[in-house]
Amino acid sequence: MTITTTPTIEGHPIREYKGLVTGETIIGANFVKDFFASIRDIVGGRSGSYERVLREAKDTALKEMEEQARAIGANAVVGIDLDYEALGNNGSMLMVTASGTAVVI
Repeated sequence: MTITTTPTIEGHPIREYKGLVTGETIIGANFVKDFFASIRDIVGGRSGSYERVLREAKDTALKEMEEQARAIGANAVVGIDLDYEALGNNGSMLMVTASGTAVVI
């Protein structure tokens, strides 16, 4: 399945619009990751554990969105938007949502 943030796919005219599709995921970061991330915040550097959690959440939301698109007969999703939000006490949970328009190309 082709997925893109652009409203069209070059060289592939959209033949049919199927509708809005979404994927959501909420994922928690555990105490150990929080502890080591706070140390990195103090001394500088990137937090590899948080980057992995963020990537996993994004991939899960996109996969869910693609599955929803397939279920309604689409073979592509255009205009994808990703949103990220911290939830819970002290932002201990991460919510990622993916939305786009399911189409047939």
